[in-house]
Amino acid sequence: MLDGVFYRGKKVLITGNTGFKGSWLSKLLLEAGAQVYGYSLKPPTEENLYDILRLHESMETVTGDVRDYEKLVRTMQDKKPEIVIHLAAQPIVRESYVRVRETFGTNVMGTVNLLESVRHCGSVKSVLNVTTDKVYENREWCWGYREDDALNGYDPYSNSKSCSELVTQSFRKSFFDGIDIAVSTARAGNVIGGGDFAHDRIIPDCVRAAIRGQKIKVRNPYSIRPYQHVLEALSAYLLIIRKQYEDTRLQGEYNVGPSEASCVSTGELVNMFCSKWQNELEWETCAENNPVHESSFLRLDCSKIKSRLGWQCTWGIEESIAYTVAWTKEWLADADNIESCMKKQMEDFGEKYDTIL
Repeated sequence: MLDGVFYRGKKVLITGNTGFKGSWLSKLLLEAGAQVYGYSLKPPTEENLYDILRLHESMETVTGDVRDYEKLVRTMQDKKPEIVIHLAAQPIVRESYVRVRETFGTNVMGTVNLLESVRHCGSVKSVLNVTTDKVYENREWCWGYREDDALNGYDPYSNSKSCSELVTQSFRKSFFDGIDIAVSTARAGNVIGGGDFAHDRIIPDCVRAAIRGQKIKVRNPYSIRPYQHVLEALSAYLLIIRKQYEDTRLQGEYNVGPSEASCVSTGELVNMFCSKWQNELEWETCAENNPVHESSFLRLDCSKIKSRLGWQCTWGIEESIAYTVAWTKEWLADADNIESCMKKQMEDFGEKYDTIL
């Protein structure tokens, strides 16, 4: 799934590399022969993929907050990356209602600091800011949102990511236009996969309940979201980075989401999980402590990345859940063998991805 020739030897800096997506991405790039550096806070959960994979043995991570501009710019100038992937964020919707200033500070000023650091670095050629499908003003349309639709996320998390998109556009127009630095954003849907231990996310909640032999608590079984495997999103990120590195005219905003068939309700998603997990798992609706606002329908139109860059969806929702359950059961049975399991899943995905392209 990676252009090994392109990424081999490339210096890549990832912010938020100790998180779920950041750990998968780091592993992918290391497998491709890239020189990978991280800038991140400590892993967000006690059990986490970064430690499970012992990534600290394979890459250097600077422990830092993206709100700390001086440390971030020093790191950028010291490592001199060619590629920068911005994943660092306060990513939980319900947390954003409680940690409002932290959410806006991290997601908005963190983006400002990142791009300002890039501006004063001199080595960077390709930058990707990963945001979310929730950046759009959600009107509960039955069709997918396109990249030129209005940005206006409702809750503090979504709105801060809308602001992050605007910050990126401003920097591109004000500072990077006309020079050899390509800057894009990727608006991804809900990502699932093995190794996600986050709180207040539906699949990790399912895993924790299954391990404990408890009923799965579901807040809103009727809300419809675009779900995709983590490798699906990462394949798009890495494609954007490579294509715009080679041709800056391809920079811009890109939706990254699954096919329409993988836009399912939370209830359907949990039913699929229970079926794959087996052991007679059950779930129940639990409405307490709901956020102030939660959209009931969200879908992306991904025509742009498909037509301009040739990206295609690889795994459907059933396959994505099956691989997530397989990873989890392998980890529970033999945690020391999980790296082999991940490599096998990368190979399975890569074979199908290459066939599609």
